Amino acid sequence: MSSLPAAIEVYPVHHLPILKAYADQLGLVSLINHYVPTERNVDAGTVVLGLVLDTLSGRSPLYRLEEFCAQQDTELLLGKALPPHALNDDTVGRVLDRLYDFGTMRLFTACAVRAATRLSLERRYVHFDTTSRSVWGEYQCAETQDLPFQVTYGYSKDKRPDLKQFVLSTLCVDRAVAIWGKPEEGNASDKTLNATVLSEIAQLLAHYGVQRGAYIYIAAAALVTEDNLAALGDTLFITRLPATYSACGRVITEAVAHNHWEEVGVLAQTPPTQHRPGTFYKVAEGEVTLYGKAYRAVVVHSSSQDQRRQKHLARELQASYATLEATVREATQQEYFCHADAEAAAAKLRAQQSAYHEVEVRVEERPKYGPGRPSSKQPRVVKALRYGLQVTLRERAEVIARKTQETGCFVLLTNVPTAGEMAHRAGDVLRAYKEQHGIEQNFSFLKDPLIVNSLFLKKPERIEALGLVLLLALLLWRLVERTLRGHVETTETPLPGWDKKATHKPTAFMMMTKFAAVMVIKVGLQRQLTHPLSTVQQQYLQALGVPATYFPAPQSGSRDADGKSRSQTSPG
Repeated sequence: MSSLPAAIEVYPVHHLPILKAYADQLGLVSLINHYVPTERNVDAGTVVLGLVLDTLSGRSPLYRLEEFCAQQDTELLLGKALPPHALNDDTVGRVLDRLYDFGTMRLFTACAVRAATRLSLERRYVHFDTTSRSVWGEYQCAETQDLPFQVTYGYSKDKRPDLKQFVLSTLCVDRAVAIWGKPEEGNASDKTLNATVLSEIAQLLAHYGVQRGAYIYIAAAALVTEDNLAALGDTLFITRLPATYSACGRVITEAVAHNHWEEVGVLAQTPPTQHRPGTFYKVAEGEVTLYGKAYRAVVVHSSSQDQRRQKHLARELQASYATLEATVREATQQEYFCHADAEAAAAKLRAQQSAYHEVEVRVEERPKYGPGRPSSKQPRVVKALRYGLQVTLRERAEVIARKTQETGCFVLLTNVPTAGEMAHRAGDVLRAYKEQHGIEQNFSFLKDPLIVNSLFLKKPERIEALGLVLLLALLLWRLVERTLRGHVETTETPLPGWDKKATHKPTAFMMMTKFAAVMVIKVGLQRQLTHPLSTVQQQYLQALGVPATYFPAPQSGSRDADGKSRSQTSPG
């Protein structure tokens, strides 16, 4: 009777070898170790790689790295065989402290610069935005304590005003690839954060080989303050002009009145459906002057109108009608002894028009008859003649149509020129601004409870170091998605998407689901997949440039600090 192997181990590797391949391409482990050397058994780079893979595994909570590694083939995913207890909370905590001591943003910038250089990221547009991240715990630190930021109460974008929070600000290029990020005070204002970034952005982008005047800074409406506009100087920018500025309403009114629009069409990259029809855009050029300086104002009309502004217009229409209706009701109850008095009252009532309604008034005779039942054989005898008003309220159709069109408009403020190397037409300004939604998708990634459950590290320094892990995970995730879409655009060949339908816009999450069933069997030192990779999985690997050997065979992925590989295989 033949004996069974001493040990058979099965590991659900899913999509993680792909992310390991991209970490190897950036030389993530060696880069971290170059800047943060350690004498301990487990190097800082391996701990960071483990945290990044844990972040992108879809499990929670993130901080229990030991539990994650207990279910994984560490040699396959981390490049070296490590027992789970080697990555316990104490080890992770010490590494997070070392990352903070060196400088988390210095480390992330080094990784992002390498990604930008090796993958030729588009750096013409630089997007900035912020989000809040709620935390559990008191975080009662002395005010005199030197902290990287204060965890405190503030405006909660998580809709959790009962929890303390910190704010995370990020800069992205190539639509959604983060190149800079920083945790800020929990009650920090977006207006103030814009000013801080503007003071550093030129120096930051110089690391990426981008000179002043060769990029456009794109941010939300909080950018528009007197101090921020002054701080921008000659920096090219695109932002949204807040509706609180009177110039915003004026330039919209002018654009609708002139009716000289440039059709832009549908900008959405996903095909429209019956329940989600495509949004059509058109633009018109204008000009506004803010704080003594003139700017281009691009008025944008969207066929998918702003629901909040539509409701505001509906309330105005209702209030307009209700006000006039009360006046009209009182006027129609009045009677006049002579026709001249009735006409005078009618003229006065016609002047009671509102912004959205007009009053139509007609003088009518109201005869008064004598007592008794009317005879069927002869007409009733009129004893006296009185006059009254018959009133009709009509909507001012042209005005309402114009106002309705104005509710579908917003204004983009910019100083981007119309001629020269950085020239943008009005439609180009809109297209560049609409890419801002990419960075907003990043925020949903960072706040996803399946990726990061509840942050309750008790030291703000470790939260900042954990922020580095989140940004590195986000960097890899977006690089994967960027590569997928670049392959589709270059080859003009779609990839299998949801419900076996072909897609020209594959996502990293879509890729993750395709590899959800991938498992590795390990018998002694030998490994093999439980099932061969499917045709769909092979298509994705080809698009990503990842060798299939990353699944059954450990890859050291060793790279020098300058990014030169010493590995047999690498993606790309």
